Amino acid sequence: MFKSFATLLALFSALTLSSCTSGEPNPNASETLQQKDSLVLYSGRSEELVQPLIEMFEQETGITVEVRFAGSAELAAQILEEGENSPADVFFSQDAGALGAVSKAGLFSTIPSELSAQVDKQYSATDNSWVGVSGRARILVYNHATVSTLPLSVFDFAKPEWKNRIAIAPTNASFQSFVTAMRVVEGEAATSSWLDAMKTNAVIFEKNDAILNAIEQGVVDAGLINHYYWFAKAKELGKGKMKSKLAAFESNDLGNLVNVAGAGIVNDNSASRAFVEFLLSNKAQTFFAEETAEYPLIAGIEIVEGLTPLTDVRNPKVDLSDLDTLDETLELIRAAGLI
Repeated sequence: MFKSFATLLALFSALTLSSCTSGEPNPNASETLQQKDSLVLYSGRSEELVQPLIEMFEQETGITVEVRFAGSAELAAQILEEGENSPADVFFSQDAGALGAVSKAGLFSTIPSELSAQVDKQYSATDNSWVGVSGRARILVYNHATVSTLPLSVFDFAKPEWKNRIAIAPTNASFQSFVTAMRVVEGEAATSSWLDAMKTNAVIFEKNDAILNAIEQGVVDAGLINHYYWFAKAKELGKGKMKSKLAAFESNDLGNLVNVAGAGIVNDNSASRAFVEFLLSNKAQTFFAEETAEYPLIAGIEIVEGLTPLTDVRNPKVDLSDLDTLDETLELIRAAGLI
């Protein structure tokens, strides 16, 4: 299995460029849209989460869905290998970086404007090759009994006073996307310096929920996670029993990065469009909001109680399609000795 998007893009450039121009959506739809009553879905989102949605879609439309579940990076690699011969109709990714890799290889069709227009432009591809369907914010979680002064920036965790107090999960895809954003915005030197400081200061965990549990148990004082892990734990324990709280960094700080799960159409047909339309429907958007406490990306859907409205999140302005450069990010994380 290949380990990076960059390697894959190099190996399969001859395949993808022979049939389409890199960086442009693949105009593989005919003037008369092909009608289909079945769909092949490549899902980077877990079966536990997505299967109820798929069943709702099948019941509503009568379209049969065949799903391949795997990691988003793995599925992006598979589509790049398959090229225009991919059996996938839709790629449903947990991460914008995986969507960006497929988009830059020219293997997506353009999302119809009536669908993409429902989502704020900052949460979809600038060329409409993919569209965001739910959002998640990077957030600081901390023990309010042991942390009296909150850091203004994620870069503050490089300071000596945070030694053995801050928790991170370097093997986690969301952490890697955050580091990729840091590379894109701040450059490799600044990112490398921060990662070196994390090698000294941070306590390492494999997953976001493990970080949250460690803070609740008093093992560490603070950590960097996705927001919905805290809401899941609060739903389980009750907010009044939580020892941890959430906080954002100063405006535009990279620690406030908002990433998305999204969908791209690999083979344009009636079933593909119907599935993307369903993901942006009130029913599916409400499902994301209520079941996982994610941010719905269309207007009019209520978010979970206590969650900062997406319009109030002080996130940095990052083109999410640029988060596809995972290879360079992993090199820096390895060089720092974090994985």
